[in-house]
Amino acid sequence: MPYSDYRTALVTGASTGMGAATVERLAAEGLTVHAVARDRARLEELAERTGAIPHAVDLSDTDALEAELGGLEVDVLVNNAGVSRQGNVLSSTREDLDDMVDVNVRAVLQLVRIFLPGMVERDLGHVVNISSIAGLYNFFGHTAYHATKAAVHQISRQIRNDTVGKRIRVTEIAPGRVETEIFGRNLGGTPEAMREAWETFYEGYESLTTEDIVSAIDFAISAPRHANLGLIEIMPTFQVPGGLTFDRREA
Repeated sequence: MPYSDYRTALVTGASTGMGAATVERLAAEGLTVHAVARDRARLEELAERTGAIPHAVDLSDTDALEAELGGLEVDVLVNNAGVSRQGNVLSSTREDLDDMVDVNVRAVLQLVRIFLPGMVERDLGHVVNISSIAGLYNFFGHTAYHATKAAVHQISRQIRNDTVGKRIRVTEIAPGRVETEIFGRNLGGTPEAMREAWETFYEGYESLTTEDIVSAIDFAISAPRHANLGLIEIMPTFQVPGGLTFDRREA
């Protein structure tokens, strides 16, 4: 379905990284873009640069979401926002688990609940969910993060069932390692943490860039209206999922 069929879009996690880059691309294609994030200052800078409409709102607050966004008509919904934590479930706090479930799963479901009925009524719409290879493969990582991204995978599949017979398209983008701020935020978000994250996770690696992800979103949206790209798995050429651990326990 070409961009000309759509008028409006909403992008979450829009203040930085993939979200901000997605807002830029969709606005450049002529869509009215609603940019959603918590960082008001960054959103206002993005709005000044792109013409997007900023919405400073906490995705974990459903009442705030409904109050701020409930009256909008959205043709393209991009659920990009996500959080992760260091360690695994053994070292998790209650807040760690709540944050990942609230942002990575609950907010996705609530935004779909808010906007999908309008898409169905208009017989027009596209939902793009950013998941992760963590939702498709098992490897050492945070259990809750893997679980929430697996939920996004299943939500994406199920929405297609819920809207069968309507011209609603649903695309899941499952990236590998992308050069964003997520690792730096996990380390504390300070300039020193950002530098440490870059040196640890990106320096010397050919990681994906935000432009790679935006290009995949663009490809899915601009596909012919009769074609739905359901799942796009995109990883660096030098990154592969896999591996098997068989631990020996000494007597």
